[in-house]
Amino acid sequence: MKNKIKLALFFAISLFFVACDLTRNPVSDFSELNVGGKDSSGTTVKFKNRDEMKTQYDFMYNQLNQNRGIEGWTADMLVYTETHADNAYRGATDLELTQLEQQKQNGVNKNINRDWDYYFGIIGAANSVICNVDSVPDPSFTASERLQWKCEALILRSMMYFDLVRLWGDVPLITTEPPAITAANIEKVYPLYYPPRDSVAKVYRQIISDLNFALQPGGAPAIDPGNKFKFSKTVANALLAKIYAEKPVRDYDKVISYSNEVEKDVSLVTNYGDLFDMNANKSGPKYTNTSESIFEISFAGGGLWFTWLVGVDQSDPNSKYDWAKWLTPSRDLIAAFDKAGDVVRKAETIINADVSWSNEYPSKGYPFMYKYRSKYSSVIKIRLADILLLKAEAYIGKGDVANATTQVNKIRTRAKLSSLSTVTLDDVLNERRLELAFEGQRWFDLVRNDKAISVMNTLNSRDVGRLLMNKVTEQSILIPIPQPQIDKNPSMVQNPGY
Repeated sequence: MKNKIKLALFFAISLFFVACDLTRNPVSDFSELNVGGKDSSGTTVKFKNRDEMKTQYDFMYNQLNQNRGIEGWTADMLVYTETHADNAYRGATDLELTQLEQQKQNGVNKNINRDWDYYFGIIGAANSVICNVDSVPDPSFTASERLQWKCEALILRSMMYFDLVRLWGDVPLITTEPPAITAANIEKVYPLYYPPRDSVAKVYRQIISDLNFALQPGGAPAIDPGNKFKFSKTVANALLAKIYAEKPVRDYDKVISYSNEVEKDVSLVTNYGDLFDMNANKSGPKYTNTSESIFEISFAGGGLWFTWLVGVDQSDPNSKYDWAKWLTPSRDLIAAFDKAGDVVRKAETIINADVSWSNEYPSKGYPFMYKYRSKYSSVIKIRLADILLLKAEAYIGKGDVANATTQVNKIRTRAKLSSLSTVTLDDVLNERRLELAFEGQRWFDLVRNDKAISVMNTLNSRDVGRLLMNKVTEQSILIPIPQPQIDKNPSMVQNPGY
């Protein structure tokens, strides 16, 4: 009976994934019904030629700039890093957003559950390339191209796991594709589909190993100045710089070393606004793939629907501020800009408009997040300013205040702020806050530097607009494992405190 229950559950899930696959690979082109076959030795292979393998290579990229990627890796990620921190209010009154602003998230928060599925879906897409690219029996599919695709997929998988361990802590580390499940093998195979959680340390070891593999000669491609939507060597170096700043594997010398490698490939744009501004006729962004961008998700085709979720699409004359939107800039963030005299970055980050409601501010001059101004705006996931300020953080960690100050002043000079004579860790973190607001960094910055509890637990007393929050504790820094994942996986255990 137990096996029948497991098999029924598995087949239900299998039907879901088959439906998804047929949607992206229709029968008229490629689908489960016509891909794969046998190689020259008679061994069954999942993909029999380069074209079939390319469907999987394209799919892993497409997942990032289509609906699920926008929903999970853009919209929800910014809620975790900005609303769940001190940069934003919920805006719209959705229960899921309210919980995260109030530090009251739980395992039945549907956004948290959909993001868990999203992350592991992308990992599955990357694994489809990693695990099969070498076995495709197509002599026209060169060894160099196979290696490049594998390295790009390894970088993608590393990016997903980097977010997973920072959000949830211990997570299942899945690096292989499990075999098809049958009534005969279900006891052996079922745990491969529903594995237990692996330690944060083990996941970081895998990430570092994968990124170093991608950096081998002939591995990941060099950065393409005209297309930053590519998992390049520069992305791998940037990720390693960010990873080695994290406590489980912290090595400030490596943060600096990998940051230096990144600086060989990219440079700061002269004007901060060039990262986000519209072109003269407001038909789209002024620039994409700037010299500063390291990894950027572009939306030149159908566009980015996320824009209307946070503000106004300036390329659409009918777009308006007609509801509360997500990610409303907080009074605490506005005060931080004003205290620093930071006119340039504030103007590029926040815009005000008159509205018909007053949820968190009076209706006149209501603030909105402003970094996404058009459906054609890019999502810049990593850029050089992030890496330079992380490098400054590493110098502070090493006690090298002079070099830390130099890095910070590079960023301040562009923002038309006076140079500082010396900086502290708090100065670096404040600079990161103002420079990178609404770019998915703030919560992770606080947690990485043991500031989340002290900053968040004093926030209600200094930010009169914020909903009353639960106290942040060591246990609540991680978000809960989604209850639906626990329900279907007997090996999954909840994070303490939930």
